[in-house]
Amino acid sequence: MPGGDFPVNGVSDLILDLLRDYPFLSEKWAARLVKAYGREAFEMLGSVRSEDDLGINFGATLTQKEVEWLIREEFATSAEDILWRRSKLGLRMGALQVKNLQNFIASQT
Repeated sequence: MPGGDFPVNGVSDLILDLLRDYPFLSEKWAARLVKAYGREAFEMLGSVRSEDDLGINFGATLTQKEVEWLIREEFATSAEDILWRRSKLGLRMGALQVKNLQNFIASQT
């Protein structure tokens, strides 16, 4: 699978590497990104150097940078697609956050 080119027991090391390269991430946030994207988390974050570089924060650590990645690389087309089928972050987001996300996605297409 894309991003899965690391040893099965290498998740902890990959999380530490992500935290080293992107020290503004919390450990929980880094773990979520590694579990969702594996090595592609580094590609998705690219040259980002601060949380502000990630753009809009939709809530539950979901940012504009990640949403744009999901639209471009995984062909996500709706808030429901991102929040339930790809991430399960819908469990931690309120109705207004979901609406803001859907409005952003609509503005990108």
